[in-house]
Amino acid sequence: MSAISTRGRMHFMVFTESFTAEVMCRFLHRLVGYFGHKVHLVADGRSAYRSKEVRDWLAAHPDDVELHFLPPYSPKLNPDELVNADLKHSLPKQHRVRDQAELAAEARRFFRRRQR
Repeated sequence: MSAISTRGRMHFMVFTESFTAEVMCRFLHRLVGYFGHKVHLVADGRSAYRSKEVRDWLAAHPDDVELHFLPPYSPKLNPDELVNADLKHSLPKQHRVRDQAELAAEARRFFRRRQR
């Protein structure tokens, strides 16, 4: 999962479990820690973003994060979709990852390179 700031700085979190509202709240908590001001996060319509757990987290942190939703099915408006596509094309072609841990390590390497 990643977020791109208006200044082009990328923040990311690699996780191996299923994407749930709990994972989203963990990402929001980490994201807030990077900034000293309110974060306006633009997201697509994924159900985890609209879950009660995420809404409760946002209600408890109104001065930290505000979520803004893109129109339904609008991947061209979401710059993070370009990052996802780049990740898929950047994974090693000759070497297939053997397990989830190796895939997570490759994803972290990719995101660190993109951050630089």
